[in-house]
Amino acid sequence: MSDSLDAYLILSTMLFAIGTFGFLARRNAISMLMSIELMLNGVNLAIVAFGAFGVAASAAAEGSIVALMVIAVAAAEATVGLAIVIAIYRNKHTPLVDEYDAMKR
Repeated sequence: MSDSLDAYLILSTMLFAIGTFGFLARRNAISMLMSIELMLNGVNLAIVAFGAFGVAASAAAEGSIVALMVIAVAAAEATVGLAIVIAIYRNKHTPLVDEYDAMKR
């Protein structure tokens, strides 16, 4: 089973599920950003696995290219998200997202 697509997809699903749970269960903005990164890594693993086990010879290259694009988007998301969290933390002195709705007052 270690060299089959099923093992990679199970690991990918577990990463995505842990990330989803972390995003929904946590109220800390930094933890939520890390959970989003876990979900993106789960998707990346699935894309690369489908590319590696694809029928066409060019599927592996296409899967890697798509995975690199997802990594670039994840890096941009982490940078912008962390900048927003730091700016809000400087104003509110709390990383909890429940406190952020009071900014409109």
